[in-house]
Amino acid sequence: MGSDREPRQERSRATRSRLLEAAVTCLAERGTTGATVGAVAKRAGVSRGAAQHHFPTREDLFLAALTHMLDTRSAELEQSAASVPDGSGRTEAVVSVVTEAFSSVEFQAALQLWAAAASDPTLRTHIVPMEERIGREIHRATVELLGVDESVPGARETVQATLDLARGLGLAHLLTDDTARRRRIVQQWARMLERELHHCRGA
Repeated sequence: MGSDREPRQERSRATRSRLLEAAVTCLAERGTTGATVGAVAKRAGVSRGAAQHHFPTREDLFLAALTHMLDTRSAELEQSAASVPDGSGRTEAVVSVVTEAFSSVEFQAALQLWAAAASDPTLRTHIVPMEERIGREIHRATVELLGVDESVPGARETVQATLDLARGLGLAHLLTDDTARRRRIVQQWARMLERELHHCRGA
């Protein structure tokens, strides 16, 4: 009986994972209005009943999808950070990593939830703490990657400006392919940032 329970648990986890991935894609492509439980279930290849077994309401599905997105992006950010080179190209590589984090399908999906939360107080109470969490994690990772001393006046604001720029580039990429322009801006910002970081590193 124990051996039968384990496969069922594995199937349940697999179904839940497919639903979360489908929810992220649906949110990015259709927004909160089009990301119904039925639409997500269809994309995941499961029945609506199976979807509602895991997520009784659409809010449950959205919140679980956002948590999934945050965990996924955090893991991917750590992997990307590990590949950032040392030396003269490091600052541009870090800016590129951060910018890509705000140009992903997950960011597009999260943006749809943030927009919906702006006019939905109940959803906003859940979304805001999650958004603050990912903001803290990305800020901390960026500080470490850039080797910034935040006790230096202006250092924290410099890092935050980089993140705000990356977020803005992600928004620009939402409607059209902004890859070429984004690359030029990343290169220019990295040159400016490197000069500022010379002071923020306490040099």
